[in-house]
Amino acid sequence: MPSEVKVEISVIVPARSEEAVLRHSLEVIAGVMRGVTEHFELIVVDDGSDDGTFAIVREAHAADSRIKGVRLSRGFGKEAALMAGMRVARGLAVITLDADLQHPPQLIPKMVEQWRDGAMIVHGVKEERLFGGTFHRFAAQFFNRMFSKIAGFDMVGSSDFKLLDAKIARLLVERFPEHSRFHRGLSTWMGYRQVSLPFKVAQRKAGVSQWRLTDLLRYAWNTLTAYSSLPLKLIPVMGLFMLAISVVLGLEAIMSRLAGNAVSGFATLEMTILFTGSMIMIGLGIIGQYLSRMYDELKRRPLFLVDETVGIETSGEE
Repeated sequence: MPSEVKVEISVIVPARSEEAVLRHSLEVIAGVMRGVTEHFELIVVDDGSDDGTFAIVREAHAADSRIKGVRLSRGFGKEAALMAGMRVARGLAVITLDADLQHPPQLIPKMVEQWRDGAMIVHGVKEERLFGGTFHRFAAQFFNRMFSKIAGFDMVGSSDFKLLDAKIARLLVERFPEHSRFHRGLSTWMGYRQVSLPFKVAQRKAGVSQWRLTDLLRYAWNTLTAYSSLPLKLIPVMGLFMLAISVVLGLEAIMSRLAGNAVSGFATLEMTILFTGSMIMIGLGIIGQYLSRMYDELKRRPLFLVDETVGIETSGEE
């Protein structure tokens, strides 16, 4: 597409080793976008894939120059990939969605309609998950509800499937320098006029998810420590709990002595010392996590590095 033509909608698709599904996904997304506007760009951000993901992007760009690509030098994570896409997006609005079609592209026309009617942020909200085990659904719901309580705004059913006005995308790029990012949380926190559209999460069309249980747990913990001081506030609570136990044990020892009984309870004392030591180590570990996060932010390393682009000019790092 000629560079002088103004882009109305930029679609950002982060992908990591999605060779099995990407070709079909690009066909579906591009087909939907052609029905919305001819002035769009579809940007695939390859987050360190070890398969032919970026080769498919090159192939798609040769067939339609509106399909573009950014290949990161390694896997920096989905949040960095989303930011890499927003930094090069030229549209008046930006849509972010996953490469596996679990975020239904068929919802995009409704998102664009809401945006044209004045909405600055349009959230795709998960109404129902049509696949996956009970534990996965419970874990996702628990995390969203927990974060809603902590952050003070509704995150139940939240996803990275969103439309952002260019003003919002520009603010995310320019005014939020932190490396520990949470796309769905930041966009909700910003305010402005927001609209939610429900969708049903479908099964992947092909391939397997790159997310494992350990990845999800690490992501949840990083998000919690990046957006809340709650773990730090729990440390004095643990201290008060141990103080209460110590008072109870001390009173028991005094009463036993006054009653003329020998003060016993070596096992109890030993368990109390071990429990107290464990609490102290947990507290130090929580403090260490926050210090580590501060250290990472102070280093000011680039959020990502770009190895190669297709149809896009970029400085190579950010």
